[in-house]
Amino acid sequence: MDRLVGHNRITSQALTSIAQASAAEYFDVGPADVRVSWSDDGGLLALSLALPIGVPPLTAVVRDPQRVAASGGPIWDRAVAGRAAILARVSELSGSTLGRVDIRMTGTRHSVAGRVQ
Repeated sequence: MDRLVGHNRITSQALTSIAQASAAEYFDVGPADVRVSWSDDGGLLALSLALPIGVPPLTAVVRDPQRVAASGGPIWDRAVAGRAAILARVSELSGSTLGRVDIRMTGTRHSVAGRVQ
């Protein structure tokens, strides 16, 4: 087998797009709603996200309390679980090793059908 010489590089913009799409999908918001920043975490990448979270309308929850569970559970639980899920997804798609993911919820957005995963 011939060995190819060269290197591949993933730009910071590509990493940012991957992080935005992963977080947007997980939290049921648009990618444009997700702000991403990167920093060093002892030689690994640290990902910081600031975004709203998709939630069912309160009137829908009053009519059907199961909508909370169907949307992924309480906001705090979703944020905690989201850190590991987004870390794994961004690492899988980019091949980069992330040391940690920090999430700051900036608000809520009404979701129509709840989260699908």
